Amino acid sequence: MIHHPQLVNLYGCSVGAGSRVGAFVEIQKNAHVGERCKISSHTFICEGVTIESEVFVGHGVMFINDIFPRAANEDGSAQSEADWSVVPTLVKRRASIGSNATIMGGVTIGEGALVGAGAVVTKDVPAHAIVAGVPAKVVGDARDKKD
Repeated sequence: MIHHPQLVNLYGCSVGAGSRVGAFVEIQKNAHVGERCKISSHTFICEGVTIESEVFVGHGVMFINDIFPRAANEDGSAQSEADWSVVPTLVKRRASIGSNATIMGGVTIGEGALVGAGAVVTKDVPAHAIVAGVPAKVVGDARDKKD
């Protein structure tokens, strides 16, 4: 379900059945969102991001797919798609990402992991780990938390 479709930008991506996408979300080409996910408002999912099924993404989450971004080449010419490579990111099944987290390119967030609000994820997150901080560090185990 796309809430407020006139306020969502979807470009050549895939969104699985039963997933909900909030207002002011952008999902770029070649990004994939699995089934039964919740993508909250103001989130940016760039090319190269794969989100498996049953993942929660909080408000204002930012994914990054270029680790060393530049606007221009050494000769001063503007960069184009030919001048850089997408760095893929994977968010595994049933992970949760808190509001305003930033996920750097090239990382994997493990199954059932929990990323705290405002965290900056710069390296892989183990399955079921709770990470928080800048940069994000393991602070607990999500299996210890009960609903």
